[in-house]
Amino acid sequence: MIIEVLKSKLHRVTVTEANLNYIGSITIDEDLMDAANMIEGEKVQIVNNNNGERIETYIIKGKRGSGAICLNGAAARRVQPGDIVIIMSYAYMDFEEAKNFKPWVVFPDTKTNKLIG
Repeated sequence: MIIEVLKSKLHRVTVTEANLNYIGSITIDEDLMDAANMIEGEKVQIVNNNNGERIETYIIKGKRGSGAICLNGAAARRVQPGDIVIIMSYAYMDFEEAKNFKPWVVFPDTKTNKLIG
């Protein structure tokens, strides 16, 4: 049996920008992507802690060290700069493999979106 499980999570990052006129996606600081083992083009789910919205889109690499979390295109209507969001990606794997799998979970500084420690 194959199941879908949490692969990566950026827990409580702050939206820095919402760009309605961009073609779509979410721009994420490359340092945060690396820490959470996420890649450009990967499908992610974004949960907005401020209003409960859930959005699915794909990642675009943001400038390393910038702290950028920018929702682009239609998703920009679902967030405001300053909103706190959780960004998650999932993976399919064998049920037995999933029992021992440990996702990458990152808890950045919510004010700066920088890695702690």
